[in-house]
Amino acid sequence: MTEEHAMTELTVMTQEAQLTAPAQNRESLLSMFIASLDIKNSSKESYRRALRQFFIYAERQHGSDLSQLTREHILEYKSSLFEAGLSALTVSAYINSVRMFFSFCEAQRLFPNIAKGIRSPKRKRAFRKQPLTPAQATELLSYFDASGNKRETAIVNLLLRTGLRTIEVIRADFGDITYKGGKRVLLVHGKGREEKDNFVILTDKAYKHIEAYLAERTDLSEKAPLFTSDSNNSRGQRLTTRTVSYIAKEGLKAIGLSERVYTAHSLRHTTAVNILRAGGSLEHAQHTLRHSSPATTQIYTETLEEERRLQNSGEELLSAVY
Repeated sequence: MTEEHAMTELTVMTQEAQLTAPAQNRESLLSMFIASLDIKNSSKESYRRALRQFFIYAERQHGSDLSQLTREHILEYKSSLFEAGLSALTVSAYINSVRMFFSFCEAQRLFPNIAKGIRSPKRKRAFRKQPLTPAQATELLSYFDASGNKRETAIVNLLLRTGLRTIEVIRADFGDITYKGGKRVLLVHGKGREEKDNFVILTDKAYKHIEAYLAERTDLSEKAPLFTSDSNNSRGQRLTTRTVSYIAKEGLKAIGLSERVYTAHSLRHTTAVNILRAGGSLEHAQHTLRHSSPATTQIYTETLEEERRLQNSGEELLSAVY
């Protein structure tokens, strides 16, 4: 059943039929809910998977009749997610999907919103990937300079000097390099965006490596990928995020940063933290990373606070006393 068909059926299905909610009707109700969401298809699938997981749990524990579930059952489900070892972030996503589903059901006058007011778990605002120090970033750039691979050198320089995400790197076209206010920029098709409605500034240090790489290319039409594959099976085609991540990870390993906390995404964090280390403001970091809210960027100040805590600890002062 398509989502459009499911939405049409909503007007003709009786409340009695829906309240019994056997597996087939439950899937229909799920499709109706998904169709009502004004979000990307990938996000819709995330909600669908999360709610199917909830339905499986509910049926095993309390039967297939959704109308018989209570608020206490939702709280039990929340606890079961933690007991399964899921992170606060993942539990929050599951609970949010359940809340939205029952809110939809209440709006359709199917049954009460038993998930109303159930809180998502609190989590510390922080990032899991470790940023590089200025010395480590310099070492990484030197490693790629010495490698002789112009494409990889250009990519890593771009990641470190602009804070681009891997998805934004592979979406970039040759024609996205342009000028704004007399400065060379790269138009960016950001995460969750429909079009290239933002940009990063290409400093001379960032652009010179891109220029050297492009000098070896022949396919430089406006829509040509900025970076292309050089493998036999996909030569000349757009890179994948996996390839960009692999390039960054191999470079990090080469300079001794092989721990799991160091990945391609670490380079984005490095950009933000080193802007602050260089005396830049939170606004500088926010605009470079293209965060819509300064609250998102605020987490990077915590890294600097942690560094100061480690470098000037009260515990070590005590060593001089006793």
